[in-house]
Amino acid sequence: MKMTKTILTLVILASLAIFAGCTQDSQNKIGRSIQNWTGVNGVLEIYSGGKVVKKFIKIDKLSTATGTTGTVDRPYRFGYGILDANFNGIKDPGEAKVYFEFSDYSTNYIFFENP
Repeated sequence: MKMTKTILTLVILASLAIFAGCTQDSQNKIGRSIQNWTGVNGVLEIYSGGKVVKKFIKIDKLSTATGTTGTVDRPYRFGYGILDANFNGIKDPGEAKVYFEFSDYSTNYIFFENP
């Protein structure tokens, strides 16, 4: 039992040392892959004129579009979620999972994990 705890402690310490040596971008990618595996119950609210005009629920992740050549990010985000047509925060009959994207330039939005 004590040997198992010692090995587990060594594995955790080694993992932390490797993680600390990663760049911030690498750490973010690792964090996102863990979130993708465990799942995130995200909510995206899109605002116009101070009011919610679109709401998507049960979003796993938002992704930033990247160019097919080079490493430049494109100025929009995309993802998949359920279009919450009546803004009640639950999936109702007739509300389906859809693909969405929105611009970084013209969109006011809030993305958060559903409590």
